Amino acid sequence: MKRFRPGLVPTLVVALLLPLLVSLGFWQLSRGAEKSALLHSYAERRVSEPMASSELQHTEDPAFRRVRLHGQFDAGHSLLLDNRQRDGKVGVELLQPFQDQATGLWLLVNRGWLPWPDRRTPPQFTTPQAVLSLDAWVYVAPGATFQLHADPSSATWPQLVTAVEPGKLWAALGREGFAYELRTESGPASYQADWPVVAMGPEKHLAYAVQWFAMAIALLGLYLYLGWHNAKEKHHGSGHESTQHV
Repeated sequence: MKRFRPGLVPTLVVALLLPLLVSLGFWQLSRGAEKSALLHSYAERRVSEPMASSELQHTEDPAFRRVRLHGQFDAGHSLLLDNRQRDGKVGVELLQPFQDQATGLWLLVNRGWLPWPDRRTPPQFTTPQAVLSLDAWVYVAPGATFQLHADPSSATWPQLVTAVEPGKLWAALGREGFAYELRTESGPASYQADWPVVAMGPEKHLAYAVQWFAMAIALLGLYLYLGWHNAKEKHHGSGHESTQHV
């Protein structure tokens, strides 16, 4: 140990930062693995045949499952999900209650993305009035659940929101509804429906993990170099003092 003298302050800094950097690297790896599993599940379920709407409430794991709906939109309670971008353009996603005729169940259906270039005027959209059939799939957000940032009991519709929790909407409207958002597939009732499954792919998490591990290795290397360098300097200084004393 006489050949390794890093000093107290660098030792404390490394003791605090090194475990943090390593843990962040492993956290990014775990997030990447979660995203890979999510995308695999999405790919499998998106090619399966749509289930009947009557099966939806009894499905333990509804995420990404396709559903065939037959019913009508409620044009009077539309939600505009703000801060959505497509190809660098700002816009909103249009969500509307949809009552399925087979079950009487209300579902919050996301009809897709709309451009909103001028925020001084509201986004323009139309709602089919007739009963229609459509295919949609269940979107379950990874991580934290949605939170409602609007008052569903407000008399002002459509409402501009930044996040949505369907359960609170149904409670405010006094309706029995499904707990998750459904996203329409391309069709007459949809707008731009090119849905990103995850905001950040597994490869991004892997790249971030590599960066955290590289920073940890660099910190450890600098610490070792500093310790050996200080010990070498002290050794040379001691030898010089001994020579002068003799």
